[in-house]
Amino acid sequence: MRLSRSLSITSLSGLPLWEEESLPVQDLLLFEVSWEVTNKVGGIYTVIQTKAKITVDEWGENYIMMGPYYEHNFKTQVEKCEPPNQAIKAAMDSLNNNGCQVHFGRWLIEGSPYVILFDIGAAAWNLDRWKGDLWNACSIGLPYHDREANDSLIFGSLVAWFFKELTDQLQDKPNVIAHFHEWQAGTGLVLSRSRKIPLATVFTTHATLLGRYLCAGNADFYNNLDKIYHRYCLERAAVHCAHVFTTVSQITAVEANHMLHRQPDVVTPNGLNVRKFSAMHEFQNLHSMNKAKIQEFVRGHFYGHLDFNLEKTLFFFIAGRYEFSNKGADLFLESLSRLNYLLRVHKSDVTVVVFFIMPAKTNNFNVESLKGQAVRKQLWDTAQSVKEKFGKRLYESLLRGEIPDMSKILDRDDFTIMKRAIYATQRHTFPPVTTHNMLDDSTDPILSNIRRIGLFNGRNDRVKIVFHPEFLSSTSPLLPMDYEEFVRGCHLGVFPSYYEPWGYTPGECTVMGIPSVTTNLSGFGCFMEEHVSDPSEYGIYIVDRRFRSADESCNQLTQFLFSFCQQSRRQRIIQRNRTERLSDLLDWRYLGRFYMHARHLALSRSFPGKFKMDHLNLTQGFRYPRPASVPPSPSASLHSTPHHSDEEDDDTYDEEEEAEKDRQNIKAPFTLGAEPEGKSKQLYRSSPIDSQRGRTTNLSERLVNPSFKNNKATLLL
Repeated sequence: MRLSRSLSITSLSGLPLWEEESLPVQDLLLFEVSWEVTNKVGGIYTVIQTKAKITVDEWGENYIMMGPYYEHNFKTQVEKCEPPNQAIKAAMDSLNNNGCQVHFGRWLIEGSPYVILFDIGAAAWNLDRWKGDLWNACSIGLPYHDREANDSLIFGSLVAWFFKELTDQLQDKPNVIAHFHEWQAGTGLVLSRSRKIPLATVFTTHATLLGRYLCAGNADFYNNLDKIYHRYCLERAAVHCAHVFTTVSQITAVEANHMLHRQPDVVTPNGLNVRKFSAMHEFQNLHSMNKAKIQEFVRGHFYGHLDFNLEKTLFFFIAGRYEFSNKGADLFLESLSRLNYLLRVHKSDVTVVVFFIMPAKTNNFNVESLKGQAVRKQLWDTAQSVKEKFGKRLYESLLRGEIPDMSKILDRDDFTIMKRAIYATQRHTFPPVTTHNMLDDSTDPILSNIRRIGLFNGRNDRVKIVFHPEFLSSTSPLLPMDYEEFVRGCHLGVFPSYYEPWGYTPGECTVMGIPSVTTNLSGFGCFMEEHVSDPSEYGIYIVDRRFRSADESCNQLTQFLFSFCQQSRRQRIIQRNRTERLSDLLDWRYLGRFYMHARHLALSRSFPGKFKMDHLNLTQGFRYPRPASVPPSPSASLHSTPHHSDEEDDDTYDEEEEAEKDRQNIKAPFTLGAEPEGKSKQLYRSSPIDSQRGRTTNLSERLVNPSFKNNKATLLL
């Protein structure tokens, strides 16, 4: 049966139409199997949760998710109901009648997909028998002490059992597609294939097990081999048993090819549900509103040392799990030390406040941090009371027709109150670096490195650091903002990760119109390098951590940060407009096409007599051009001097006109995973900054020595 024409992604401005033929979903059932269905553990939860809506829109009631049953999650996230498909109901009844417990309902997220949840504990009495089945199927043994591996075996065995009962009920129609995520669900794939259950199978690894362990900080790899090897065997077996193998990024595809010995068939990037504002300027207004909230926190945190202009203060941040090296916090701190030196040498009036939002072990808020917010509030109340008195006396004087005597408007008591308020802001210590009391203060990696580089929030430091070792919350007495509000209020997100299979944090920044720094070792960075001709002009700065030394990468990151600091307010607004325009690239309505292609491919391989696919480059993408308003000469697009003013900006910029030109210029399709035309085989060897190395070298020379002319020199920091 030929596949008919598919959904066209016409709602995405400027993106090409999807030309692949669609599946007859009315004759198919799609199951998505993951340990994180209704069970938040990590980033995979975000992937399947955000992708649910577009999948439900395409498949309707023929799309069902499968995961483990946890009573609390079921009661708070799932609405129990009866299966609409009688074959599914019969398969569930068969398992329930044999001593297992299977639950069905609607997951209360956007799209409200159906879910089937298997109770692991209720079926644990089968564990020994199922271990034998796994050994007979693929000669993989699981140790008794690995609880997670044993639970994944129970889960996988229940899934395979369910698919056997279901396909027996369905016979030949409708056909079933089963998409498995990560090694915890992979056991079900291995057992299904070994029992020759008629399924089209897709397996997605979001990061290889060995990659995670080898890059994990402080991991005792060799003494934990007995906990790792059998999991690796399960993952590799699932990879080789699947009809179609996918990964979330090109960099993870390289990793999987070496560690799992199979080249991924399709790369399925992670997306987000993008909500566009009706007015172009709305997200800029949100930035302004939330920046004001962050400024209020800074006023309190740095009381007594607030000798810098908040209107010329930039807010940078890094956020995520506390993986000091993996997330690039080590590189970021070193570059901040060098940035501080450059800003001081060039006598810049720009101040940078950097937030580290990484959860660590604490016992309470820092007293100094709480005191700072109390002092700020007290000052505000004092100013308001004096303002009311001043306004009332001024009003009465004007009513009498008199020009007020300014020396009489405020009496001695008012001056006394104001002097007391000023004295209350005096501080004889530096503003605290951390907002909480750390349990491991002496050994904490971030604090240890702050001590090493000497950034203690001194008066002469142009870079200030605030370490917030908890996730943000709108109920916090210190920084009452949720994460989205905080991101919108910042100027730049910095994520120089060493190991990041995808990286949702810079993607979230892009969707909110906030520029970000990423690397060519993250899936997001590789994706942007392929899809955008000049990412830095769109506010996506990509640090080369793959083919440069640590010191060279640090210098490159420092150059990015320093260049950002030299932008005028108008230039930052223009850049935010460009960044937000890239959000279409990260929308599931566009990225969902790669999952569609993986399902098509799986059906054509598992049921070749019924489903055929032309061997064409079906995963075509495109490259965003350079913004139309950016001069073609590299030297003209960066500043030749660190001193700039708003008056220097070109008034010819028009956001809507530039966006329309970009849409018209998207004319260079290419195959995701193949080399763009004219590009060398070393896909990641050149980042945007590398391709303009002459420009970057000249800039760095000017940063260190503004009088430098034409000699070749490297940046010495």
